[in-house]
Amino acid sequence: MRRVHLLSFILFYLFCSFASFAQESDGVSYPTFKIDGSLKNKFEVDTESGMSRFSVRNARLGAKGNINSFASYRVQVDLSNEGKFNVLDLSAILEPIDGFTVTFGQTSIPLFNGYIVGPAEMIFANRAFIGKYFLGTRDLGVLGKYAFKAGALPVSIEAGAFNANTINNPAWRGDLAYGGRLGLGSMKGLRFTAKTYSYPNSDDNNFLFYGADLRYEAQNWKVETEVMKKESKSDNNDLLSWYVQSAYSFPIKTKIFDFFIPAVRWDAIDERSNVSGFDVNRLTTGLGFGFNEKNFSSILRFDYEWYMVNHDMLIFAENNAMDASKFIVELVISF
Repeated sequence: MRRVHLLSFILFYLFCSFASFAQESDGVSYPTFKIDGSLKNKFEVDTESGMSRFSVRNARLGAKGNINSFASYRVQVDLSNEGKFNVLDLSAILEPIDGFTVTFGQTSIPLFNGYIVGPAEMIFANRAFIGKYFLGTRDLGVLGKYAFKAGALPVSIEAGAFNANTINNPAWRGDLAYGGRLGLGSMKGLRFTAKTYSYPNSDDNNFLFYGADLRYEAQNWKVETEVMKKESKSDNNDLLSWYVQSAYSFPIKTKIFDFFIPAVRWDAIDERSNVSGFDVNRLTTGLGFGFNEKNFSSILRFDYEWYMVNHDMLIFAENNAMDASKFIVELVISF
């Protein structure tokens, strides 16, 4: 009985705390509403076969805002993810104290960096191997985040539990996916994160992911590197990948463009842990011309990808162009 009374007191205290927050006047008219989006159009030429194609890689549209001083929301859809419609974000967020948020619904798992998987944040037309071939970036679940400073050092901690079924599938589960990430530093300057994620989708599809990344960003340039391992708990279907990439933004003043960005990336992926060397290596060079003052955003991009295949991999078997060297022209509009 004492436990029931204690639980009731805690719930009542939280309710009163939330109510008092909602009554605070901070000069903002609630609810707030903001629309954002990105559109990625591409033209690719397979330089080995001479084949080419046009595609709309992404057409994302989203809305976000605040209900009051401690509750917010995020909704995002992709109208054309390589020709398919996808619901991406459907989440409600509570912030009971400064720096601490709890997100319920469909949201990003604490494994991938936005600048590797987000269409409007990437510095190349195609994602790094880590962002494309390891796991979906979102799932249904709950995610807690806490950001604070240890002295002068920014620290962020994320932990969550999810359905282990990626997006748009509220399946009943015996074992949930769970994981977390620790970040040290901020997006400007030096930043390091380490992360792990357990994904028990089925007896034949049960994986443990873990990795780390390091990046440095100054006013006009950045360099980023990351390594990730996908370790199978049911068979030998492992993956190991890493990348290093860098870009520099040079301001220019023309009628159309505000800056141009040369960029370079080396990434590699391997599935044979008992053999030295990576199965596939790729060198990507790019030159982008930007349309606004926000670097690495709306941009006209020219990329060349040079694949070096030491061993054929099943993940590239969908078509011959997947691991073929190619030239890419891409137009990204974000708002």
